[in-house]
Amino acid sequence: MTQRTQPPFRADHVGSFLRPKFLLDAREQKAKGEITSEQLRAVEDKAISDIVKFQEDVGLKSITDGEFRRTYFHIDFLEQLGGVTADIPITVLRPDGVKELAPPVMKVVDKVKHVKDIQRADFEYLKSQMTPGGARVAKVTIPSPTMLHFRGGRAGISKTHYPELDPEFYDDVAKAYGEELQSLANAGCTYVQMDDTNLAYLCDDNMREAARKRGDDPNELPHRYAQFINKVVALKPAGMTLAMHLCRGNFKSTHAASGNYEPVAEALLSEMKLDAYFLEYDDDRSGDFRPLRFMPKDKIVVLGLVTTKFGKLESKDDLKRRIDEASKYVDLNQMCLSPQCGFSSTVHGNDIAVEDQRTKLRLVIETAQEVWGDA
Repeated sequence: MTQRTQPPFRADHVGSFLRPKFLLDAREQKAKGEITSEQLRAVEDKAISDIVKFQEDVGLKSITDGEFRRTYFHIDFLEQLGGVTADIPITVLRPDGVKELAPPVMKVVDKVKHVKDIQRADFEYLKSQMTPGGARVAKVTIPSPTMLHFRGGRAGISKTHYPELDPEFYDDVAKAYGEELQSLANAGCTYVQMDDTNLAYLCDDNMREAARKRGDDPNELPHRYAQFINKVVALKPAGMTLAMHLCRGNFKSTHAASGNYEPVAEALLSEMKLDAYFLEYDDDRSGDFRPLRFMPKDKIVVLGLVTTKFGKLESKDDLKRRIDEASKYVDLNQMCLSPQCGFSSTVHGNDIAVEDQRTKLRLVIETAQEVWGDA
């Protein structure tokens, strides 16, 4: 089995971790005006230094800052693009008593521009906290550019500034993303993951119907998004791995969508020119592995077989059996293993114990070592 010396690694992860209490307390103090932004950042620095050490001690090769500087995985980034604002998400109680995430809606109110470096300083601090040498790589996670379209559709994008979406809107967003990727590359970043809920939502019948009501064709949209993503890929700096994580919602251990990947598989895997995909496969909501038949030979799929929503530990035998099932559709050498999502896509965190993070990640690493001889 080929050893992986570049990301994604045989044992990888999506990126976010539960925020420590001292960081949550500091955020609350900042919200009350009791400490300054500079004081909050110093607390974040300490928390990030700790989580970097945690990841190294666990044995991970890809290292993130835990998304400790963010409240929401996507809003904090997208609002720093020129021309973008957002509505904040809430949890709603359905008539059947089940809690469900009411996702935020991003709004484009002006021309989209890259007006400043968004992640560079955060990446530089992350890199400075990692132990020098070895095979570890710092990974930056950012939201997918499709987040600026799907939730609000045409109605969420200013018709004054974008009378037509194609090509002006898509070109402007891609240019902004390209400039951010170049900014990161200039600082030495070689691994970026774009987090995307929208293509996963287009696997859900209810979400597909909602898209229709907004005036979009859910059968056409994945192919349009493939072209959109490829505009970003075309601007990717040389030597950078650009991956995408598909998420069905990860707010306080709830989810927002279900459904097999089949409706988006061809556009996602065959048409997009990304390097790798992190796909959720932790329960029946994700369907079977048959959509992986669209994987080209030059791409990597990271199977998210270990849930981050609940603490119950999966068995190695079950994980190996599922990897074997996936190998019927894609070569084993093209696969890696990870948790299905981050442990805390928002500051609120999933309903899981702090120590469960270590147990889950060690399971991923040990299973990867036994399957591929490498993690």
